Amino acid sequence: MSTERKATLIIDGKAPVEFPILTPTHGNECIDIRTLGGKTGLFTYDTGYLSTASCASKITYIDGDKGELLYRGYPIEQLAEKCNFLEVAYLLKHGELPDAVQKTDFEKTIRSHTMIHEQMVKFYQGFRRDAHPMAVMVGVVGALSAFYHEAFDFSDAEHRSVSINRLIAKLPTIVALAYKYNKGEPFMYPRNDLGYTANFMHMMFGTPCEKYEPNPVLVRALDIIFTLHADHEQNASTSTVRLAGSSGANPFACISAGIACLWGPAHGGANEACLNMLEEIGDVSRVGEYIKRAKDKSDSFKLMGFGHRVYKNFDPRAKLMRKVCSDVLAELGLENDRLFKLALELEKIALEDEYFVEKKLYPNVDFYSGIVQKALGIPTYMFTCIFALARTVGWITQWEEMITDPEYKIGRPRQLYIGAARRDVPSLDQR
Repeated sequence: MSTERKATLIIDGKAPVEFPILTPTHGNECIDIRTLGGKTGLFTYDTGYLSTASCASKITYIDGDKGELLYRGYPIEQLAEKCNFLEVAYLLKHGELPDAVQKTDFEKTIRSHTMIHEQMVKFYQGFRRDAHPMAVMVGVVGALSAFYHEAFDFSDAEHRSVSINRLIAKLPTIVALAYKYNKGEPFMYPRNDLGYTANFMHMMFGTPCEKYEPNPVLVRALDIIFTLHADHEQNASTSTVRLAGSSGANPFACISAGIACLWGPAHGGANEACLNMLEEIGDVSRVGEYIKRAKDKSDSFKLMGFGHRVYKNFDPRAKLMRKVCSDVLAELGLENDRLFKLALELEKIALEDEYFVEKKLYPNVDFYSGIVQKALGIPTYMFTCIFALARTVGWITQWEEMITDPEYKIGRPRQLYIGAARRDVPSLDQR
């Protein structure tokens, strides 16, 4: 990072103060204000951190104006086309794509960790059958630290690697068991003769009654979904993982915190909300009515799946997901699926309507991913669990980057206090 340029802060009645300007590989330059409090006695105020870089990272870069998403410098479009999810996981973890030998070794390592401790299987029985699977995941992932605590020296690279591999390997098992428990079906143990995503589908949809044979088209579709959700820079859940990890908390607890944050409807529940919206609209004939409602500021209805806080033009993942959606429905003979036709009509109007074009409300990844998952047989209440499974790779990579950063400190945001001024406690008879 270049620091040749300076920013000068001029405060009335005080001498000017200079701060270095940090130049990134891509994106906005940042004013380094770490010494602001010491030099001036002032803090900055930035709710939601809209103009604050909380860390320096080499993992993921987003250009919202260009509609660009890079993992370790590689465009998401190329990774989704040319790599499988475990190759992307290796890339995020190690910084480079694996060669043939590294790919084989990594897949073998992940397969060796797919099972969870048998006592953890019994742990599920402590939850109600109708408990939301995300609630179950928060508890089970957090409990991993009680079962795998022999590698807790996080200053040791090997200890960190073992914990990372365990999380990547066990999340599909944990998610699938949460689904089976909710349905009241027998748990399916991992099959290590299958690939990562095919094995997950076996554990989700297989039964002891017959051998489950994954459909390669559907496996590839879900694998792409995993890749598209693997990381997304410093979003709310990733920032939660980093903040929790800054205290030295174990990685299983940090990922559990990330899952809890992702569960929020403003974060990970968007694809579920989008599918619910399509169900509410119900038919192509009603699209015009709901488009009109979306434009009405006095109407609380919102068109879900359009626009994105980060992507100001288009979400690069949406184009990929649209193709995946078409492939899956064609494979299953659902080209005339009611929801897909409805989605296409919504998309067509939104891309042509002056109101949506002016506000740049383009379809985002959630617009299609809910339809794809529903076609795959994944129920709506499991959508965010699938998201968490994929995002765990990004979370744990971000966690390791943070704790190995020589400049990292425990997170301690400041505040602008606007409460009561200092006062004395009156005696009881004076209150």
